[in-house]
Amino acid sequence: MIKSRLGERLESFLPRLLPFLFWRKLPPNALTVIGTLVSVAAAVAFARGAFVPGALLLWAGGFFDLVDGVVARRQGTTSRFGAFLDSTLDRLVDMAVFVGLMVHYAAAGRPGLVTLAGVALIAGVMTSYAKARAENLGPSISVGVLERGERVLLVILGGLSGWMVPVLWILVIGGGITVAQRFARAHRLLAGPEAGPAPAVQEKT
Repeated sequence: MIKSRLGERLESFLPRLLPFLFWRKLPPNALTVIGTLVSVAAAVAFARGAFVPGALLLWAGGFFDLVDGVVARRQGTTSRFGAFLDSTLDRLVDMAVFVGLMVHYAAAGRPGLVTLAGVALIAGVMTSYAKARAENLGPSISVGVLERGERVLLVILGGLSGWMVPVLWILVIGGGITVAQRFARAHRLLAGPEAGPAPAVQEKT
């Protein structure tokens, strides 16, 4: 939700706000990769317990994630591979950030928080996978209280405020609700009989 809404506004004011991004034909995929590297650096900072620098790095990486699509559209260089790269590296960042938090809490001897961060990771991955899998079958199920933009923003706020544990609880609960919402929407849209012959079922051996 955040990315889609900001993306619409960025289309209009980003060229005026940061015109240097459009002086030359910057490769949008390079912006995607740079944003990923910055976000992975944020994950390393979280693992070391440097939550404020980690949050700032994650914010910077998120900025690249917002502008790469705008640059591609303004240049007329959008591609299916660019969309694939962006989505795939988003999953890498999501996993790296929560693994970083798990490493930090493990080093601090807090197994309960390691588990909490792990469940938040699972909820986030399931949220994204449910959407991607449904769209592969046809319908869009972009619903839920916590999409990726909201999750990233919450982690940033948790790092800046020092309230990372409450944020993890919000991510676990909100992520679980979002997964349930997407399963419910997918069931409504996909539960009918499929046209054509049923796919062959291979027996386990």
